[in-house]
Amino acid sequence: MAPVIMEPERRWDRRLSAQTNEDIIMGFHEDSQTCSAGSVIGTKDGCLEEPVLLYPHGLQGLHSLQALVPSLLRHEVETALEKLDLIWDRTFAWDMFLDMMRTQTQNSFPNADLPWHFTDATQATLVDWLIQVHEVMHFQEETLYLAIHLLNRSLRQIKVTTVNLQLLGMVCLFLAAKKEECVLPEVSGLCHLMDHTYTKHQLLRMERKVFCGLKFDLSYCPPLHFLLLLASIARCSAKVVWMARYLLELSLLESQCVVFLPVQLAGAALCLARQVLPEPPTPEGEAAWCLASSIHVGSETALLRIMHILANAATKAHTRETCATFIKFSSPETMHVSIHPGLKNPSGLLGLCT
Repeated sequence: MAPVIMEPERRWDRRLSAQTNEDIIMGFHEDSQTCSAGSVIGTKDGCLEEPVLLYPHGLQGLHSLQALVPSLLRHEVETALEKLDLIWDRTFAWDMFLDMMRTQTQNSFPNADLPWHFTDATQATLVDWLIQVHEVMHFQEETLYLAIHLLNRSLRQIKVTTVNLQLLGMVCLFLAAKKEECVLPEVSGLCHLMDHTYTKHQLLRMERKVFCGLKFDLSYCPPLHFLLLLASIARCSAKVVWMARYLLELSLLESQCVVFLPVQLAGAALCLARQVLPEPPTPEGEAAWCLASSIHVGSETALLRIMHILANAATKAHTRETCATFIKFSSPETMHVSIHPGLKNPSGLLGLCT
C-alpha cells in the first residue's frame, strides 16, 4: 500500500437526518439480549443480562431520574444537540435523538468473523491506511467512521480478493465522502493515492459493486455523535473529550468492536477516558454524569469488555505498525492525549476496567 503523509484536521460539524420515533430512551435495551465476550448485543441467540449505567451508582440515579426524563433529560439532550450543531431546528431535536437510538441497530453484525482469507491484522493495516488517507483529504470525522462501517459490511457481503482489498477500502471512503462531504476528490486523485495500482475504470466498477452489494444503503449514526452528546450532557472537560475520541478511534482498528452498538462504544470510551483523566468530584459534575448515564448502554459485561479492548489497544498503540491514530492524537490540537502517561501503564490501565 502506498505510504501517506498525514495532515491532521479536526472537523465534525455534520448534521443528522432522521425520522421521528418514540419510547426508546431509558428502556431502549429492555428487550435486548447480550451474550458473553464476542457476541453481539441484540435479540437473537443471546443471553439476557442485567443492564448497566455509566454512573457507578446509576441504578439509584435511574429511579429518581426516570420521573425527570420528560423534562430534565430531554432538555439536556436538546441543548447538547443544538450546541454540537447536529440539528437545524431544536423543535425536532428529541425526535432525532430517539431515531439515533433506534437506527443504530440497523446493519449490526452478529459476530466479528471475517472471510477466511482475511485476517484481523490485514483489516487493521487497511483501516490504518484509510485513516491516513482521510487525514490527507481533510475529510470530516463522520466520513471516517462511515467508511469503516461500509468496509466492515462489504467484507461480509461482497466477494473481494485480497488483491483488491485496498481498492475496496478506497471505494468505501469515496462513498462515505459522497454522503458526508461538500467537496469530493477527483477519481484520478484517489488512484494516485494508491500509486496507480488500480485504474479509474476499476475504481468506478468496484464502486458500483459495493453500492449494489449494500443495497444502496449508506445510513449510519456514528459512535462519535453519541460520544459528543454524552460528553456534553456530562459536562466533560475538553481533554477528557479528546481522550475519549482517541480511544473511540482506536476501536476502528479492533475487529472485536464491530459487534457492539455505537452508543455502547461511545459510553465505554468516555468511561475509560474519565478514569484515565480523573477530575475533582463536584455535586454539579456528579449530577451531570448521572444524568448522562441514564441513557441506557446495555450490560455490564459488554461495557467492561469494550473498556478492556480499548485499554489494551491504547497501551500498545505506540508500538504497533498501525499507529496512524496514535500519531494523529499526539498533536497539540488534540492536547497530546495519545502520549498521556496514564496510558503507558498496562497493568494500571487494564485494572481500571475490572
